[in-house]
Amino acid sequence: AYDNSVLVTDMNDQWLSAFSIEDGRWRIKADLDAVDERFLSRLIAIEDKRFYRHSGVDFIAAIRAARSWTREGKPVSGASTITMQLVRQLEPRPRNLRSKFIEILRAVQIEMRLSKREILALYLTHTPYGGNLEGVTAASLAYFDKLPDQLTDAEIALLIDLPQAPEARRPDRRRAAAQDARNPILRKLQAGGH
Repeated sequence: AYDNSVLVTDMNDQWLSAFSIEDGRWRIKADLDAVDERFLSRLIAIEDKRFYRHSGVDFIAAIRAARSWTREGKPVSGASTITMQLVRQLEPRPRNLRSKFIEILRAVQIEMRLSKREILALYLTHTPYGGNLEGVTAASLAYFDKLPDQLTDAEIALLIDLPQAPEARRPDRRRAAAQDARNPILRKLQAGGH
């Protein structure tokens, strides 16, 4: 169930092609050593700023989300950690309260078994980026024709934002929507000194 695309490289390990997995998706395993360190630090700053300090659940974010939900009457901010998002990617369930509790339990289990680096690599392998693309490497190659260690600031911001609505913001089909969604992330990163 967690297969990755087979890559074809030349004698110098340069990427030539890849084969899709059984269901037609392109999922290229993320090698954190081949992902721009700026991408990794910015992803964590946007998606889960306490990633290295929690054990799968960010209780501070959960309390903040519950307060804003109570105040606004609807969900305003999320409390899902990168590990909880990974659980959703690997074990899709309906989005409801029961599923959220299962995600929390599974996230804690994953954190007990894997290092933060392993969790991040799995997350960046399974994250949906629109169409049949999964993982930052597949998205970077498909959308920008470059590996994820060669991305510009704007490309990094787009790839951080894209998984929030991968079909609605696909840069190959909805360029304006992709840029509109990317720009606030870019401004937030610049304002935060990232």
